[in-house]
Amino acid sequence: MTPSSPATGTAASPAEDRAPVVVGTPGSFARSVLDERHPALLERVRRATPYPPELRAALDGLLEEVTEGVIEPLDGTEPGAGPWLAWGGGHYGRPWSEVPFLWAESFFYRKLLAALRYFRPGPWQGVDPFAPMKAAELAGGGVDSEFAALDRLPGDPPERDRALLHAALWGNRADLGFRLSAGGTGPGERATGLVADDSARLWAVLEASAPGTVCLVADNAGPELLPDLVLADHLLATGRAAAVVLHLKAYPYYVSDAVTADVLACLARTAAASGRAAETGERLRRALADGRLELRAHPFSCAPFGYDRMPGDLAADFASATLTIMKGDLNYRRLVGDRHWPAETPFAEATAYFPGPVAALRTLKSDVVTGLEAPAVERLEASEPGWRTSGRHALVQVSA
Repeated sequence: MTPSSPATGTAASPAEDRAPVVVGTPGSFARSVLDERHPALLERVRRATPYPPELRAALDGLLEEVTEGVIEPLDGTEPGAGPWLAWGGGHYGRPWSEVPFLWAESFFYRKLLAALRYFRPGPWQGVDPFAPMKAAELAGGGVDSEFAALDRLPGDPPERDRALLHAALWGNRADLGFRLSAGGTGPGERATGLVADDSARLWAVLEASAPGTVCLVADNAGPELLPDLVLADHLLATGRAAAVVLHLKAYPYYVSDAVTADVLACLARTAAASGRAAETGERLRRALADGRLELRAHPFSCAPFGYDRMPGDLAADFASATLTIMKGDLNYRRLVGDRHWPAETPFAEATAYFPGPVAALRTLKSDVVTGLEAPAVERLEASEPGWRTSGRHALVQVSA
């Protein structure tokens, strides 16, 4: 997998002049992730699994690098090291806080997997370091409450549409990485409201033509992936989609990002439920078996770039869809570009390159945001200085 443009050596674009790339400047949200969240995650990974001494030593080495050192390339013998050497460009040998934040985060997770020998033949190959955390989330009592809520869905079709769309939207709070630096904020807390709401337009796009394929680009596993799957079932059951393609990560990434094993775990969890949850789970299993629900994991899902650099086969996949729905904060950053956009920048402008209609369902957990009205931005800045990163606000945006 190769992105569609080179990583370095290009002149600054108008977007770079207008909206600088996010880096870990002192006092910024990005810096707090690099300085606080990543070391905390390394400690949590150490506690979650009894790794042998050589892997624990590798984790210690990574901790020293991210807290005291500079960015070192992957070992030349590491599987897949070649692309990262090219993508790193002039980043190696520099402090983590000085390179683009999206690249730094992505490379941190790739180095974590390298430290734990995830890609190397041997007993630890393919072992998800985040699996214990994901499993605990999925087994929690909050999931049972969400299942029970399905039995109380409104009968009115528009109200049911709204309830299931909002469940998928606010489920984005169920993010283990975010909660590492948010004081344990629970996914059950609902935020104060939407800062942008194109929900009606989303349904209109789906209903404007004969049912086709909807691409749903997943974000987190467990308590977030469950309402995403319920939404996929709803799209199929109501005829808004003839097929749903669920795009997952190609390997464990950003703590709780969903891989194929997480979908199977969610289906197993629904099989143990009752009422509408069990019925939904059974329909999803049948849809997966007959191809109406398809799982894909393109290598670009874990690349350190925005979707404006997606390879041609992935672009063709999105171009063929009636609508592509991007879930979550990371996908939003990759969709509009991980930049300090003026918040009033039109969402359609930031996503003009995208090859087909696209929607974003996202709770705000990073600095990047577009498509807001100036008065709303002024109110938020005055009343809640940390509104961009608190996870208390959300948006539904559509460009078609």
